[in-house]
Amino acid sequence: MFAVHLLAFHFTKLKEDQIKKVDRYLYHMRLSDDVLLDVMARFQAEMVKGLGRDTNPTATVKMLPSFVRSLPDGSEKGDFLAVDLGGSLFRAHEVKVFDDGKQSSQLESKFYPTPKEVVQGNGTELFDYIADCLVDFMEAKNLKHKKLPLGFTFSFPCKQTKLDEGFLLGWTKNFKVRGVQDTDVVVSLRKALQKHKDIDLDVLALVNDTVGTMMTCGYDDQRCEVGLVIGTGTNACYMEEMRHIDLVAGDEGRMCINTEWGAFGDDGALEDLRTEFDRELDLGSINPGKQLFEKMISSLYLGELVRLIILKMTKEGLLFNGKVSTALLTKGKIEMKHVSAMEKYKEGLSNTKEILTELNLFPSEEDCIAVQHVCTIVSFRSANLCAAALAAILTRLRENKKLLRMRTTVGIDGGLYKTHPQ
Repeated sequence: MFAVHLLAFHFTKLKEDQIKKVDRYLYHMRLSDDVLLDVMARFQAEMVKGLGRDTNPTATVKMLPSFVRSLPDGSEKGDFLAVDLGGSLFRAHEVKVFDDGKQSSQLESKFYPTPKEVVQGNGTELFDYIADCLVDFMEAKNLKHKKLPLGFTFSFPCKQTKLDEGFLLGWTKNFKVRGVQDTDVVVSLRKALQKHKDIDLDVLALVNDTVGTMMTCGYDDQRCEVGLVIGTGTNACYMEEMRHIDLVAGDEGRMCINTEWGAFGDDGALEDLRTEFDRELDLGSINPGKQLFEKMISSLYLGELVRLIILKMTKEGLLFNGKVSTALLTKGKIEMKHVSAMEKYKEGLSNTKEILTELNLFPSEEDCIAVQHVCTIVSFRSANLCAAALAAILTRLRENKKLLRMRTTVGIDGGLYKTHPQ
C-alpha cells in the first residue's frame, strides 16, 4: 500500500514538474483575464469599423449584411433541399418542416468528401461537383420528380446585395478555387444545376454557415440571436439593429450580420498576442497574412501548431532526448483528431503515447505528460479567444437593447466544438 502511495506521489510530482516546464516554455500562449478583456475591447472596435460605410473598406472584420431580417417564428412548413459547402465535408440535406399541433422538423443528410483537386481546382469543376452530389442525393431519396426550394450554405465571405445573390470576397481555410472570386456564387450553382435536365431546382437563399446555425437554433429557441461555428474554420453572426448598418438602406428592424471574425488581426491588431509558432504556421499556409484569428482557433490549424511547438522543444532537447523523427518534421502529421485524443480525461495519456509512437518518437512518461499539456494550452487559448470575441458580440447586443442584464441563446456548431473532449 505504501509503495502505491509513493508511486502516486512520484507521478503527481512528475506531472507537476512537466506542466510547469511547458507553462514556462509557452508563457505567451497563456492569456490572462486582462488580456482577454483587451481582446474583447479590440474586437468591439473592429465591429464598429466594419459596420461604418466610410470605415468598412479598410476594416478586416467585414460585418457582412446577410439580408436575413428575422428568426423563424413557427409558421414555417414544407419540404426543402439544402447544400452546405465550407468544411472538410460537403453536405446535402432534405429538410421537412411540419406543424402537427406542435412545430417539428425532420432532417436527412448525406456527406460527400471535398477532394483537394476540387477545392484547389477551378470554379466550373467545383460547382459541377456540388450539382452532381446534390443530384446523387436526390436520386437516393427519390426526389428528382419534385420541384423543391434549395438553400445554399456557403461558408466563405460574400458580399450580398439580396438573399439569393452573393459575390465571393475571398477564399478561406484550405479552399483556393480559381475563377470564383468577385463572382456571384448563386449564378455559378444555378448554371451547374441547369446541366442536369432531369431536375427542376432553384436557389432560394444563400447563407453563411453561422447564419444557418443561428436560424436552426432559432427554430427551437426564439431567444437565439447569435450563431457561432468552431470547426475547420471559425466565424460568428448576430442580429444587429438596422440603424447601425450603414451598408444597407433603412433604419427599421434588425438584420443578421455575418462578422467574418476569422480575419480579425489581419491588419496587425493582434500582433502582440501572436507567437513565433503562429507566424511559422501562417507562413506555411495557403493564405499567408490572412485569417490570423482563425489560425489561432480552428481545427484546420491547431494540430499543426502543436506539431511546430513539440518540434522546437525536441530540437532544444526538452523532449524525446532531442531526437527528431521524419514524421515530426512533416507538415500536417498532427491533426486536430490527435489533439482531441491526447486531451481525453482518462485515456489521454495512453493515447498520447500511442500517437507519439506512431510518429516514430520514443516517448518517456515525462514526454507524454509534456505533449499532453502542450495540447491543453493550444486548445485553451483557442477557447479563450473565441470567448473574448463572443463576449464582445453579446455586450453589443445588450447595449443595443439598452439593458443592464440580457438573456439570450447562442447557437453553436462545428466539428471542433462537437468533438473536443473539453
